[in-house]
Amino acid sequence: MPSRLSIPRLLDLARREIGPLAALLVAAALVLSFGYLATEVLEGDTAAFDRAVVLALRTSGNLADPIGPAWLEEMGRDVTALGRYAFLGFVFFSVLGCQLLIRKRSAALLMTAAVLGGAVLSTILKLGIDRARPDLVPHAARVFTASFPSGHATLSAVTFLTLGALLTRMHAERRIKVYFMALAVILTVAVGLSRLYLGVHYPTDVIAGWAVGAAWAILCWVAAVWLQQRGEVERPTASHPDLREAPEEAS
Repeated sequence: MPSRLSIPRLLDLARREIGPLAALLVAAALVLSFGYLATEVLEGDTAAFDRAVVLALRTSGNLADPIGPAWLEEMGRDVTALGRYAFLGFVFFSVLGCQLLIRKRSAALLMTAAVLGGAVLSTILKLGIDRARPDLVPHAARVFTASFPSGHATLSAVTFLTLGALLTRMHAERRIKVYFMALAVILTVAVGLSRLYLGVHYPTDVIAGWAVGAAWAILCWVAAVWLQQRGEVERPTASHPDLREAPEEAS
């Protein structure tokens, strides 16, 4: 008689099949949102919203002074540094070295493709749309590239979310998985908000950066899951009994 599937195997099957499909739907929604937002920006329909938010973050009567005490502005510069190439590069190479040391070469290659691909995507979008930086208020940080989408928001989303997803696959406990992903999301949001607070981006720049960065990170995660199921990327080591292959039960 045909063997029955145990509950752990059914749960594992649902996770492997439904999870990636749901992730693809979320990624598609984020890409569509980015496209819609880019169209609105190019047509100038977001100008009033962008202007209102940027000015709301400045002291009345002194547009050079962000709202809040001086230490908050300094903290904004500290947080925005977490989304710069130098810091993200340091984090990336640190994790890459760890992956190579534990002989996860395929996973390291996939992570490299995800992060570098996100950087290339951000650059192409910036050059293609070529939106000028906000000129409503003095910038509280130096800038060198176009405004849309925010490179800090995009790259922090790609890097932190990709690394967060990677770390969740190294631990079996759900609370640890939630902790890593929550930390990745908090860092991503904080970096984007700091760019807005410092007056170097419009809110639509940051929202677009979050959307495209998160979509890219999700697509890379789905690719990793697919390659792992094909045996082309190392599977994470799991010690939790629910994550090991459950034996078939005879009926």
